[in-house]
Amino acid sequence: QVQLVESGGGLVQPGGSLRLSCAASGSIFSINVMGWYRQAPGKERELVVVITNDGVTNYTDSVKGRFTISRNNAKNTVYLQMNSLKPEDTAVYYCNADVSTYDGSRYRSWGQGTQVTVSS
Repeated sequence: QVQLVESGGGLVQPGGSLRLSCAASGSIFSINVMGWYRQAPGKERELVVVITNDGVTNYTDSVKGRFTISRNNAKNTVYLQMNSLKPEDTAVYYCNADVSTYDGSRYRSWGQGTQVTVSS
């Protein structure tokens, strides 16, 4: 089984920074796209950013210039550096990965989420 585990969330003041991590483990042959989604209170889950296995990224407009995604393929880990945080960034952040396993399966796997709260 493939598992994604997020970490790094917390409470931060506006203008502050956080770095989220997501580690994938299990019977992984390869991971294509990895990304971060978020769900704010009372809102639907939205895409934040995705990154391909060769480093191509797509950011939602609201985080461009503030958030940076990166990945370590050797560790099957993706990161989200969040700077200049705003109250509207408050949400549960979820890791997502397009995973291929050794038994030939391919599917999108989700983490359980990590809470990010931006408040003064």
